[in-house]
Amino acid sequence: MIKYIITLLFLCVVTQTIFAGSDKNTSKFDFTGPRDPSLIRGFNYTPANAVSPHHHVDMWVNYDSATTIFDLDLAKSLSLNQMRVFVPYAAYTENKDGLSLKLKHFVRECYKRGIGVMPVVGSGPWLNDTTKRALAKEWAFFLINAISDEPGLRFWDVMNEPDWPTSPKELVMREFENAKFMAKTFHELDPNTPVTIGMAFVDGMIELADYVDVLQFHDYMQTREEIRNNINRAKEFAAKVHKPLINGEIGCIARANPYDITLQEHMNAKVGWYIWELMIVRKGWGTVHGVFYEDGSVRDPSIAAAIMGFFRKRTADILPSVPDQEGWVTKIVNQGDKWLNDPDREWKKGLDIAETAAHLLEAAELTAMRIPPTWEVRMLRQGEINFKALEELIIKFKDQLVPYEIPHEKND
Repeated sequence: MIKYIITLLFLCVVTQTIFAGSDKNTSKFDFTGPRDPSLIRGFNYTPANAVSPHHHVDMWVNYDSATTIFDLDLAKSLSLNQMRVFVPYAAYTENKDGLSLKLKHFVRECYKRGIGVMPVVGSGPWLNDTTKRALAKEWAFFLINAISDEPGLRFWDVMNEPDWPTSPKELVMREFENAKFMAKTFHELDPNTPVTIGMAFVDGMIELADYVDVLQFHDYMQTREEIRNNINRAKEFAAKVHKPLINGEIGCIARANPYDITLQEHMNAKVGWYIWELMIVRKGWGTVHGVFYEDGSVRDPSIAAAIMGFFRKRTADILPSVPDQEGWVTKIVNQGDKWLNDPDREWKKGLDIAETAAHLLEAAELTAMRIPPTWEVRMLRQGEINFKALEELIIKFKDQLVPYEIPHEKND
């Protein structure tokens, strides 16, 4: 019995010291994912089929366990270990009892796959009316009662980007006060789970640092220098106040913030991150964010590779591909010309020429992949016979290949 008590006390001491560098001690940090926050490999999550404009609400109101499980398995396949997910107050008002069960299922399925959960919970009517803050406390109590004992719960993100937009000043100050209130509320009601605030900028992160256990900033900068500068400022401040640091949102096609660039910079700097986002949400941000389609295929394999730590070579000793090294570019260009000039040309033969050209273009990265050439060929194969469309495609592919032809000696 004495040995058992000593062992139990020892384990308590160990788990209390895991969250080193924070003003709070907690055993939560060790349950799911890495002990070191710099090793966090996370993602923001909304199901691909969520309905806009309120897709974060729709995710919970029309919660589909099968979709959740499928998507989480995709995340696990990339060794992702953390998730940031929005849980709006509106989902609570729709169905309180149902939401509690959905949250438990969700967090438990994440935990089974070694994925910690950071719910973003700071939205509600109290943001515009401080007389309704009692509703915020009721909301916090509901969430804590639902999942605070779940080992898969990692952090509470008590408000998203109170520092955005940056003006007018009165709005920013009001949002900051809301964020402070939510942080105090969650600290009071759940002292065992670390609190963070998803700040849009490093300056905002610094200003509200006293109210969080984990510092968080978001970054969608356009150049490596800007990304590095933000990371360095954030790291220097985190070291000064002795608090863990994470980036809660990175990666956006439309903001010139490529996933592979920003992921490489954060990995090199040893700062944990959460990409925006795992799924390509068709009625949300899917046109500029996301890794997976709902069927598990990807838009850009370089994103998945970067998440796994593999990056494109961009140094002076790069070795460009030579797609005509064995004469296949020249061969398919000639075959294309012959087919185009043949009055008795065959539909299938033309499709085969187009597909071979498409493979050369894609394999050697000679063309943009926004609409893959192989997709264009596939659509023709699946449709009705349309010689005009096939002619245009072969001409387009041929024109892209011609610059890469090289002289070849004729074989005897």
